[in-house]
Order: sequence, then structure tokens, then C-alpha cells
Amino acid sequence: MSFLEIENIHHTYFSPKTATSALENISLSIEEGEFISFLGPSGCGKTTLLSIIAGLLEPTEGSIKIDEIHVSDQKTMIGYMLQQDYLFPWKTIEENITLGLKIMQIDTAENHKKSLDLLKEMNLENVEKKYPSELSGGMRQRVALVRTLSTNPKILLLDEPFSALDYQTKLKLEDLVFQTLKEYNKTALLVTHDIGEAIAMSDRVFLLKANPGEIAQSFIVPKELQDLTPFVARQHPKFSELFQTIWKELNNLESKTT
Repeated sequence: MSFLEIENIHHTYFSPKTATSALENISLSIEEGEFISFLGPSGCGKTTLLSIIAGLLEPTEGSIKIDEIHVSDQKTMIGYMLQQDYLFPWKTIEENITLGLKIMQIDTAENHKKSLDLLKEMNLENVEKKYPSELSGGMRQRVALVRTLSTNPKILLLDEPFSALDYQTKLKLEDLVFQTLKEYNKTALLVTHDIGEAIAMSDRVFLLKANPGEIAQSFIVPKELQDLTPFVARQHPKFSELFQTIWKELNNLESKTT
């Protein structure tokens, strides 16, 4: 049994007059420490799938298990990082990053110190007493990552966390997130529309088709790329080869939905 088991997930959204199938027959096994990416056209259910994995949404059918235990009993093992940082503007950076510790009632002196140490690891020196409005977009996303890691989740769900950033900041943050997750042996699932980002950061890439969302194809990222930081991986010949392959498959999927 793998660390994270996604078993036969189906999800339907109901309204008074209609039923819309968002996901159908999603099954995959993910090992601890793996980095997985999901790509697909808009409306293929990528974010719905993350919400189900996070335990925020109950699937119509199927189950999610972490270490053979249902996700509803494992929510503290999951961290969620979104496109926007959602920092509370009236709280200091220190108060923001330790909020999860307080909610989970684990805000010990040791855990508090670990959170502040994470700020330093993210090259965020002397910002703990500042407010979010005093930081740049890239710095705020790094704070959001620290907040997510502070509760020591085993799984990180990343829903387009770099899409609102300028390209240079995005590339730097990709490297930082990649190296941090490797260092702490975190399992990560990334939703993105960026093929290059998916290849550069992942061990495996899954393509989803839309209406309903199903896994259409999967790709194993070559080991030569997995061992490189995202920035360096983008310069490897095998990166371009895989990019072209996935690009063609995505185009085929999108043409079938239009």
C-alpha cells in the first residue's frame, strides 16, 4: 500500500435541475516524498480533486487514504498553499505563520521557534514584526509557505501557488519550494497550467481531460531532471523533449473539449 491512495474518485455537482460530473474514476498511488503535478484544460476538475484530497469536499464515490487511514481522520497531515497568500493584513508575519499552531493547539515554544527559523531558511530575515502590506508579492508567498510548513504536514497541496508572480520571482520561488520539500521529505501535489513548471518540479505529471475530469495520460519525469533544481532542469535537453510531448497531448485534449 502506497503512502497516499486515491481510490476510484467520482464527484458530481448537483443543482435543482442538473447534475454535472466533475471527476470520474480517478485512481492513483503516490509514494511518500513524491512530487506529483496535474495538468489539464480549464474545467477538468484539478482543483476539485485537491479539495477532495484535502478533506474539504466529500467525493460522491471513492476514498482518499493516507497511510491506510481515511483522509477525514488525517487532516492535520495536509497543508494547502493557494495562488493568493491569504495572509491576515492586521496580523504581523509572526502572528500569521503561527496561526495554524494556535488553531491546532500546538503553539509550544519549540514549535514557535521552528516557525521563526523557517522564515530565516526562506531568506526572510527580520520580517516577523512587519505586516503583509510591507512585503513584496514573492516575500508574501514565502511567508505563506512558512505558514503551511509550520504545522509540519506530511502532504502539501499546491494550487497554482506561483501563477500571480512575475516570471523571475516565480523561477526563484520554484527552486526554493522544490529544495525545501526535498529537504523535509514532503509529499507534494501541484495543480498548474504551466507545462514547464510541472516538468521541472515533478517526479510524475498527470494529464486530465475535461467533462468529466479523468486521467488521460501520465508521464514519468526522467531521473536526470528529477535530480536537478527546477531552474537547471529547464536547460536540460530531456526537458525540451518532454515539454513537446506533453504540449502535443494537451493540445489534443483541449481540441476534444471545444
